[in-house]
Amino acid sequence: MGTAAVIIKVFPESPEMLEKVKCSIQNELKPYKLEEEEVAFGMKALKVTILVKDSSGGSDIEEKLKKIPGVSEVQTEEVTLI
Repeated sequence: MGTAAVIIKVFPESPEMLEKVKCSIQNELKPYKLEEEEVAFGMKALKVTILVKDSSGGSDIEEKLKKIPGVSEVQTEEVTLI
């Protein structure tokens, strides 16, 4: 069994919620990497990289992210073995 990197883009409900969502993700999921990414017109999304065992996939991570208050949308961008 190897390790997979799951890269997920998280959109906050509003620009004001960005920092709150970012802190919640750091506290709850302990991501490998967490970056802000410009989307459009001053809106930012969070690009979250989480390392998991390759057999588990990333669907449970998406569900956890969707439950965080202030999260509008969650999109898995990439799942790759490392």
